[in-house]
Amino acid sequence: MEARQQRIIATLLLLTATLFVTAAPAVAHLHPVILLPGYSCSQFDARLTDEYEPPTPACGVRKQGPGWFRLWENYTELQEDPTLLPCYQDQLRLVYDHTAGDYRNVPGVETRVVSFGTTRSFRFDDPVQKNVCMARLVEALEGVGYKEGSNLFGAPYDFRYAPAAPGVAARAFAGFREMNGNKPVIIVTHSFGGDYAMEFLNQSPLPWRRRYVKHFVMLCGSTGGSPVIMQAVASTMGSPPPPTTLRGSVLSLGNRSFEIIPFFLPSPKVFGDTPLVITRAKNYSAENMPEFLATVGFSDEEIARYRTRALPLTLNFRAPLVPMTCISGIGVPTIYRLVYWDGNFTDKPQVVNGDGDGVINVENAMALERAVGGDPAQPYFKSVLMPNTTHNGMISDDSTLRAVVNEILKANQATF
Repeated sequence: MEARQQRIIATLLLLTATLFVTAAPAVAHLHPVILLPGYSCSQFDARLTDEYEPPTPACGVRKQGPGWFRLWENYTELQEDPTLLPCYQDQLRLVYDHTAGDYRNVPGVETRVVSFGTTRSFRFDDPVQKNVCMARLVEALEGVGYKEGSNLFGAPYDFRYAPAAPGVAARAFAGFREMNGNKPVIIVTHSFGGDYAMEFLNQSPLPWRRRYVKHFVMLCGSTGGSPVIMQAVASTMGSPPPPTTLRGSVLSLGNRSFEIIPFFLPSPKVFGDTPLVITRAKNYSAENMPEFLATVGFSDEEIARYRTRALPLTLNFRAPLVPMTCISGIGVPTIYRLVYWDGNFTDKPQVVNGDGDGVINVENAMALERAVGGDPAQPYFKSVLMPNTTHNGMISDDSTLRAVVNEILKANQATF
């Protein structure tokens, strides 16, 4: 993936500096908002070159022309021609370049993020996605005076990639570090978008972030991972049946080629040595994750990449040192432990639930509050727990949206 396609926040800051001065007087008091959506909520295009080797002849048909086509997510085309599914799945894969020490597209596949700088990338032709991504939050912000392209912007990104530890090659993430802009902005994220934004801030110079970031609003932050991901990676043992939908192949997180998969695994900083996967012979926690990964079929090389790329970040999430509000859902049964009593990880496990938003555990919110709110250098931190609020409900339920928008308006008015 080319770095110019991933100038997520940095380019938008330059964009807001240029465009905000033209905003209508009625909304001139509003600081620009940049939205980063959650996992799978950014669309991107692809084109194939002669270097691409399709798994079947049908998958190479697009090589007849040089044009771009929608790779993620082309709901309409797949509805019309389901036989294209294996092609899309193959073209979504990543490969690890040992020479560069970084992840790349499959040879012969070029990609670009759709509608960079706008929120149009969050609006899918699949009607189900309206309540999963940020479309309804966009509408709610427009209802209080925000306007697309004037003071409301989107930062779509290729969600297959992940931030990497400092000093580790990560070309897809490097574009975050090219910075500019004049008007302080409010960064609003959902789910994994928050992890991406927080790491961007932490790897940016402190004087810059304090000058150009008015507030950071994190919704349902997934910092620290989730035990449910252990079920997803375990389910890829052996030869499981292939997913029947493109969304299923991605949302199952069973695609081990994605750089993001290890980043989602539970962090020892959040879950410690608490057993998360239980078998008759052995229990597995966040602290002995490498052993679990070996048990479910990860290679030594894959485990080494987990240790060097993902683990340092999940162990070291920290205060971004800009004003921050963290809003989390609670009161919804959320997977906390998985029981594979006979040690057969291809079976469906027994589930022990804890508290959370149905996806992210309440432990994540508490750990973030301790790490961020407990830092004396953090200028402002507020944690809001929303009872009976699901992960997707945070950005789709009317009552919750009103509360979220209210926090964004408060951030506009704050003087810290």
